[in-house]
Amino acid sequence: MNRLLEASGVTVTFGGLTAVNAVDCHVDEGEIVGLIGPNGAGKTTFFNAISGFRRPDRGTVTFRGQNILGLRPHKISHMGMSRTFQIVKPFPEMTVLDNVMVGAFSVHASPARAREAALKALEAVRFSGWAHRLASDLPVAGRKRLEVAKVMACDPKLILLDEVMAGLTPSEHNEMIDAVRNIRSSGITVMIIEHVMPVIMNLCDRIYVLHHGDLICEGAPAAVVRDPEVVRAYLGEDFAL
Repeated sequence: MNRLLEASGVTVTFGGLTAVNAVDCHVDEGEIVGLIGPNGAGKTTFFNAISGFRRPDRGTVTFRGQNILGLRPHKISHMGMSRTFQIVKPFPEMTVLDNVMVGAFSVHASPARAREAALKALEAVRFSGWAHRLASDLPVAGRKRLEVAKVMACDPKLILLDEVMAGLTPSEHNEMIDAVRNIRSSGITVMIIEHVMPVIMNLCDRIYVLHHGDLICEGAPAAVVRDPEVVRAYLGEDFAL
């Protein structure tokens, strides 16, 4: 299996606080890989470190066999790794399609090509029917889906999804799961941070667990959910049972 991303010994500190501590992680082509842990565990900081938004204090990060440590986020995006953010900020006065075209313009100079890529991205996340609605009309689930479509329009090989299920209803969870699986089916690899455990356990091939910046477990969902340290630090006995 082709390895897309490999992070080794990634460490991020803020003053005297170590937010991410010597974390090793890899993502292979075609996988859906989860990153879970309590609030403050270092998950988003790790995403920031591997996507160029925060340079690690120590460690190495390679993407598609190339060293990307120190590259700016737009350079990493052009190489094929793009990400969403927890706080979704669409342009409310623009249509959904035009919002997604903003992402597409990062890789397509031609308006026609950008529009084509945006429409394809909306189809991939099952959101084509909203293309000509104003972004200001979108409910929370719609804004989340728009954020994913904007990333898809950048023509990525790997997307990093940061809590795209947050604030959604159970039925909306199912719709987003369907969208993420469709993204994988289109040939795009996914790494996802999520707190909705039934979703993450059903969606992912492998899961990494962070706690206080330390990697405490990695493996298949069935193994992770039974790991005593993960149960104690995050899941709790009720979920494990």
